Amino acid sequence: MQNALWKMAAREQAAAVRDGEVTAVELVDAHLERIAEVNPAVNAVTQLLADRARADAAGVDRRRAAGEELGPLAGVPFTVKESTAIEGVPTTYGAERLRDSVARADAPPVSQLRAAGGIPIGHSNMPTLILAGIHTRSELFGDTANPWSRAVTPGGTSGGDGAAVASGMVPLGLGNDSGGSVRIPASFCGVAGLKPTYGRFAADHRIGPDDPSLAAQVLVVDGPLARTVGDLRLAYEVLAGADPRDPRAVPVAAYGESLERPLKVAMVTDPGGQGVHPVVRKAVESAADALREAGYEVCEVADVPRLDDALEVYGRMTLTEFASTWPLVKPLLGEDGHRYIELGMARRAPVELREYLRLTGVRLGIRRDWAAFLDEYPLVLGPVFTDPPFAPGEEARDAESHLRVQTALRLCTATSFVGVPSVAVPTGVVDGLPYGVQLIGRSYREDLCLEAAEAVERRFGVLTPIDPRP
Repeated sequence: MQNALWKMAAREQAAAVRDGEVTAVELVDAHLERIAEVNPAVNAVTQLLADRARADAAGVDRRRAAGEELGPLAGVPFTVKESTAIEGVPTTYGAERLRDSVARADAPPVSQLRAAGGIPIGHSNMPTLILAGIHTRSELFGDTANPWSRAVTPGGTSGGDGAAVASGMVPLGLGNDSGGSVRIPASFCGVAGLKPTYGRFAADHRIGPDDPSLAAQVLVVDGPLARTVGDLRLAYEVLAGADPRDPRAVPVAAYGESLERPLKVAMVTDPGGQGVHPVVRKAVESAADALREAGYEVCEVADVPRLDDALEVYGRMTLTEFASTWPLVKPLLGEDGHRYIELGMARRAPVELREYLRLTGVRLGIRRDWAAFLDEYPLVLGPVFTDPPFAPGEEARDAESHLRVQTALRLCTATSFVGVPSVAVPTGVVDGLPYGVQLIGRSYREDLCLEAAEAVERRFGVLTPIDPRP
């Protein structure tokens, strides 16, 4: 049975440990064997914690033998993005200069997954400092390959988690998302991913003792990746809630009040009217059919609220904050790691303080308009990325490629800016590559997004785990 354990969903793995069908040590060993088999080709897991994971698993087995109640993730291994702290392990952000930056404590979501019985089995790769691009290539660990095809990127910046989950190295990955960084690798790797509402999960994104500036505070949220939406739900239930380690995390119930049915879903196939590839359009339309079959009222709409405004203000605010520290950050990015951000700066120059403060008010107005839109349509169905997956590093090749990639992820950018939740879910495979859609919801209604994503998954099935392909 051990050789098949890594193929099971996280919920099934935990149930097998709790029921005594398998030990947590056997479960961890099965995943370590899978990592040894496929990680050399994929390069998704960076700092492997084999001995620690086995020791943690032995602790789970001792608690079960003592008759203790085990948590919902009993013995389940998970990866953690290189930007998120695991106690006693360097949090490198993929940068050579941070190679020895050992974390003193687990970041809040890591400790919460541990408390539920989960076992961190290793860090996962990401673009250097999250700034070097969308393709998962770090100065310290190199390139991560998409297990479906090395010709395309696994996405990013949580691409290590996406590739690890898709290839069966772990059933769960912990990434983060500030403009698509969970949803894009989920879509490109054929798995599911959750970007929660701002403030839904406790987090800690400090590099050193100081907290980040405003844009990094309000845009970056941690989120899980999994092969099934049910496993996303499992992780969501563990991670949701207030925590004194993060004053942004709010005590909102994980499941909201029941809404009148059928739920209305606003379908947007081409956000902003800037073009969408036929395969992507078909994925959205097919997902809409699945939702109609499940009893949803799907209404095609012209667009989401104030998309262009959201993209402009997102770019101005983030690049203004980057500009103040860029001379210090640029040398940390390694060879050519600066190109992606500088291509963005060439398109949108930093603004002065007076204008930056005005933009914070514009952001609130955009959020207000989205809240009114979501009051009419509790869910939005749209693309994760309006083009097919692209070649590794294309986003930093030149100004034209940079703009093309930024345009394709526009719905991810806007929804991160607004702070609303979204679930990415696969819809099938075309020409050997997976495609998917995202379900966007009202603030703190991740439960509605998950429910709708499960309806899509029931129609199209689960695509992974897969063996890495050339």
